[in-house]
Amino acid sequence: MVATRFAVAVHILLLLAIEQAGQATSARIAASVNTNPVVIRRIAGRLARAGLIRVRRGPGGAELAKPPESITLGEVWRAIHPADTPLLSMHRPNPEDPVGRRIPELIGPAFHAAEQALMDKLADTTLASLLERADMQT
Repeated sequence: MVATRFAVAVHILLLLAIEQAGQATSARIAASVNTNPVVIRRIAGRLARAGLIRVRRGPGGAELAKPPESITLGEVWRAIHPADTPLLSMHRPNPEDPVGRRIPELIGPAFHAAEQALMDKLADTTLASLLERADMQT
């Protein structure tokens, strides 16, 4: 679910980057994403609280709060994904079992390294670079 919200958030930002001011209403964005406007408003609220977009109620729509060159996918990830929730969660193994008690120390470092690699890659990718790749410059 988190990954889907992240993808929708990036979709919203890309659409806002190419839409004319005032045209990107939740209904318009929802049509592009193929979801309900309520879903768009929830995710847009997170993006607004993170300072990535500005939202005007009613017919005003939404717009980017800063240029696409200065918005990284890392920022989008942090806006959508709570910082205290790991991407790769650990189950609760049986601490009395010889395998179970070792699981956290065995796979925990690999999980942490994978999350750090993801964050590093997302921090290196800007909204502008995605727009260029898709030939959708503003």
